[in-house]
Amino acid sequence: MKNIITISREFGSGGHFIGERIAEELHIPFYDRAVIFQVAQKTGLAETYIAEHGEYAPKGGLFSYSFVGRDLQGSSVDDYIYQAQQTILRELAQRESCVVIGRCADYILRDRKDVLNVFIYGEQASKCRRIMDLYQKTEKEALALMKETDKKRRLHYSYHTEQKWGMPANYALCLNSSLLGYSQCVSFIRQAFSH
Repeated sequence: MKNIITISREFGSGGHFIGERIAEELHIPFYDRAVIFQVAQKTGLAETYIAEHGEYAPKGGLFSYSFVGRDLQGSSVDDYIYQAQQTILRELAQRESCVVIGRCADYILRDRKDVLNVFIYGEQASKCRRIMDLYQKTEKEALALMKETDKKRRLHYSYHTEQKWGMPANYALCLNSSLLGYSQCVSFIRQAFSH
């Protein structure tokens, strides 16, 4: 029996929405912004800073991790945030069933047998339309935002896990939300969760 669902997602694929729906239907907690709040409490850092650095690589890319301010042990503030997220996610998984969005949760909880790891992706055109609608962006702006956000997620994941973000081997389910629709994605995840 699974107790935890982690959802990694391409920007614009609706992964956040799908995760919320699953949590509502299963009557279990949903963690995305709530993790940011808990990390902020644990570290004393601003929530806006954690929101930007807890799931995304620095703007300069992977190379920038080498130049972020480091202490005498070689740790940066980003490393500190990641360690706090690890602790919080492991405590949540130990305490209760839940749905967790992003934050390398699939990797952090990889040793647990009760975790269902899901990756949600989609077709560029449908993701672009969703971003345009949600964020009032032009098509050009939406495409640029999608590319930049996914790049930062991919680099962040690679840096902290030494794994490839979105690689099917890291997940029990990889679902194309453009092809399946959100309701069908929810249905597939619920079925896998209950087995």
